[in-house]
Amino acid sequence: MYKFSTFSLHGSYLTSVTSFKYLGHTTDDALHDDNDINRELKCLFTRVNLLNRRFWLCSIGVKLQLLKPFACVFMTFLWSSFRVGTLNKLVAAYVKCIKIFFGYQKYASVTYMLLLDLGLPSFNTAFFNASVIFNSRPTVSVNRLVRYAVCV
Repeated sequence: MYKFSTFSLHGSYLTSVTSFKYLGHTTDDALHDDNDINRELKCLFTRVNLLNRRFWLCSIGVKLQLLKPFACVFMTFLWSSFRVGTLNKLVAAYVKCIKIFFGYQKYASVTYMLLLDLGLPSFNTAFFNASVIFNSRPTVSVNRLVRYAVCV
């Protein structure tokens, strides 16, 4: 953490903050992503509860089509500095939400449920895929300036 001197702008003093939100991403003065991961954890439960309330009578096929784009959206490509325990909470929430949405028992096998029965990726796979997709997008951009900036 850095200690900055007081700044003024047009006679008003600017204060420093310990955390802030910029373009939907929450970060703190130590540049840790734990606050943003906790925010995403709450959003995940909110999205899945919303889906569950509205579509609980739908078939598994319909639920799969709803869940993939709506509940599996993570800002994982922005997270670079976090505590392992914080990410483990998100992994547990991911599994719990899927169990709730598809009606599995509390102690159902995660491997059977995700991979064999539903065909959904594990959290680690989704995390890795989001990072790869995000990092490869500039290289295939139609904008020459974006492609040039990646090469430099």
